[in-house]
Amino acid sequence: MRKIVIAIILGTFLLVGNGFAQSVNATKKVEANQPNIEQSVSVNEEQNINSTNDLKKKSDTNNIKKEKSKQEDVSENEEGEETEYILGKELPLWSIIPFIGILLSIALFPLIFPKFWHHHFGKVAAFWALVFALPFLFVYKGVAFHEILHIYLIDYIPFIILLWSLFTVAGGILVKGSLEGTPEMNLMMLLIGAFMASWIGTTGAAMVLIRPVLRANRDRKYKTHIVVFFIFLVANIGGSLTPLGDPPLFLGFLHGVPFFWTFHIFSEMATTAGILLVILYIMDRYYYAKEDPAVRIKQGKMNIKILGAHNFIFLLGIIGGVLLSGFWHAGDFTILGVKLHIQNEVRDLILIIMGLLSLYTTKKEIREENEFSWFPIQEVAYLFAGIFMTIIPALSILKAGTDGALAFLINSVKEPAHYFWVTGTLSSFLDNAPTYLTFLNTALGQFFPGVPEKIAIHNLIAHQNLYLKAISSGAVFMGANTYIGNAPNFMVKSIAEENGIDMPSFFGYIFKYSLIFLIPTFILVTFIFF
Repeated sequence: MRKIVIAIILGTFLLVGNGFAQSVNATKKVEANQPNIEQSVSVNEEQNINSTNDLKKKSDTNNIKKEKSKQEDVSENEEGEETEYILGKELPLWSIIPFIGILLSIALFPLIFPKFWHHHFGKVAAFWALVFALPFLFVYKGVAFHEILHIYLIDYIPFIILLWSLFTVAGGILVKGSLEGTPEMNLMMLLIGAFMASWIGTTGAAMVLIRPVLRANRDRKYKTHIVVFFIFLVANIGGSLTPLGDPPLFLGFLHGVPFFWTFHIFSEMATTAGILLVILYIMDRYYYAKEDPAVRIKQGKMNIKILGAHNFIFLLGIIGGVLLSGFWHAGDFTILGVKLHIQNEVRDLILIIMGLLSLYTTKKEIREENEFSWFPIQEVAYLFAGIFMTIIPALSILKAGTDGALAFLINSVKEPAHYFWVTGTLSSFLDNAPTYLTFLNTALGQFFPGVPEKIAIHNLIAHQNLYLKAISSGAVFMGANTYIGNAPNFMVKSIAEENGIDMPSFFGYIFKYSLIFLIPTFILVTFIFF
């Protein structure tokens, strides 16, 4: 078995490296032949077109001067984006193999090798990251180093800081009391949770409310459906209205989507959530009627107590920090050629301070009673470190538009409904944050290839707004289709199982719930909005 694994590892590594090498060699051959072609043309036609060449030289000189003038006005960040665009035209399709590999590992390893995955998921992520990074650095050298540094400084680190701060602060809030799990109470708690998710994040809302929901239904026999719909609404769909709500929208915000633009998908979110809440209430009424009479008789008393309520101040601090970065422009600085904005670094510092204040001001007993653990956020951090590394070629190729190796995909995804379903379907299995970023770049490549990202996003909102709505809705909504579609899904499942609830398996979740309740709802939403 070890020999087989080693052979697979070496084979994958050599395949990716060979793909890079072939791509670069082909590019060099084309570049080497180009001067010879131009020289031949020049020699053969020199006597006949001397005057034309003179005019052309003057024109070229003027064009070069104009181009230099334009380049002086282009920021370093935009230069990096142009480099990424050129790189995307050169990168072979082989280069996305590590990205596919890490995502398939996330989907399959917990099912096939659960114990191995639990102890070594970080090593698996590191393996796929190295399978991509080493050949990439060897072949593209400084350009590769810049791209890797760029995606970690601009995307990964702020992304993890936001998740960590929300997870930490929410873990210090303990809701206790005699809440009882009636259908009306469950409906109200999930409605409140869906609203909270847009403001404290799907992770934050899920961690704050999952334990109160479980406590309220502790005496009920039939409660699996409640947790599943909790994942649907609180851990996913509810986080649609602000960049605080869900990682894909936060990445969009980091890349230039205005903070409050996400309110444009309120109708889509309200329709989807409304349909699912009605279904939940009908199901819960049915199962509640099947409960033991003693369980139903004791309902009615309510005595709620919130411990660690001061953490809501820190949640407001997180919201303020993110808002600050969107509306305050304080200049920038560069680290090894990557432009960083001061307001974004201040935002990240505020988020870290809020998390640390929560840790040091919340009693240890509160977190213990909340069964707070660092494992969920640790798992997300390790896995996304690998994902963000391996997604570099996919983003670069897609951003190259029809000049890239994935032109067939860009050419096949044309309408808003296509973007909704393709983005959503991939988000169901491939983690919705990088999928959102991938298809945002697909849309930018389709409509504005080679245009600097900030300008392209502005143009997309101004002229193709429905496409961004479809991408955003698909990434957030359909993250609920599987356990791996969004970061909180697995955490909610794990907490529920620790509390004795028999949660469906990976495929049981899909076939018993997603295909029956979510997919028909999304089809209806498609006909209404896209």
